[in-house]
Parts: sequence; structure tokens; C-alpha cells
Amino acid sequence: MKKHATALFLAAALLAACGPGEEERAAARMVDRAEAEFAAGQHAKALLTIDSMRHAYPGAIDARKRALKLHQDISLRQAQDDLALTDSALQAVKREYDTLKVKVEADRAALRATEAELHRLNLTRVRMDSLQVRFDVQCAKIKYIHKKQKEDAE
Repeated sequence: MKKHATALFLAAALLAACGPGEEERAAARMVDRAEAEFAAGQHAKALLTIDSMRHAYPGAIDARKRALKLHQDISLRQAQDDLALTDSALQAVKREYDTLKVKVEADRAALRATEAELHRLNLTRVRMDSLQVRFDVQCAKIKYIHKKQKEDAE
């Protein structure tokens, strides 16, 4: 039993001492491709390449570390892009809601508010709340990614 354990240990040490194997080189090429896709703005494609690399080369530790950083960068960019779009939509819906609310309140005071007006105001409020939640989630996601990047840099 002791001979088998020693032989296994020596085999593992020899494999580790040989440097990056073919698996590591192939995985590194896939990460290089994912980086190029990210640079070209093909975020979804880059994430798929990273996922494929993770499944195909589970033992390529150095490439997986690079891929993790790249995955964080891509996720951060996507969250920032979505945050910008959500913020624009949220501001537009808030303006629409404020305008509708003033009109509906005036119509209520004059006892002229219609069911359709009230319904539209409520739907606009629901859209505004939904966008606000999406905005808050993206902000939290960005904050979390920044925190993880800071931890990984230390």
C-alpha cells in the first residue's frame, strides 16, 4: 500500500513539474478567443466560450483563473450597459407618471376621473416600480462584482 501511495505521489509530482500541458495550452487558447470576442463586443459569445472551456478543460487551473476574471469583466460590462438603459427608461416612465398623476388628481378633484385614466395611472406606476427594482438589482450586481474583483486582487 505504501509503494502505491509513493508511486502516485511521484507521478503527480512529475506531472506538475512538467509545466503547462496540452490541456492548459488549449484552455488558454479558448480564453484568448473569449478575450477577443469580449473586445469585439460579443459578450454572450465570450461567455459561451468561457463556459465551453470550463467544461472541456476542468484541470486547466491557470486558464480557469484568467477566465474567471474575464467572466467578471463581461458580467460587469453587461450590468453597466443594462443599468444605463434601465435608468433612461426609468426616468422617462417617472416623467410620464408624474404628468399623468397631476392630470388624474385634477380630474378626481373635479369628479371627472375615468376608469381608463385610473387604470393607465396604475399601469404606469407598476412599470415604474418594476424598472426601479431592475435598477436596484443591477446596482447591487455591480457593487458585488466590484467587491469580488477587489477581493481577487488582494
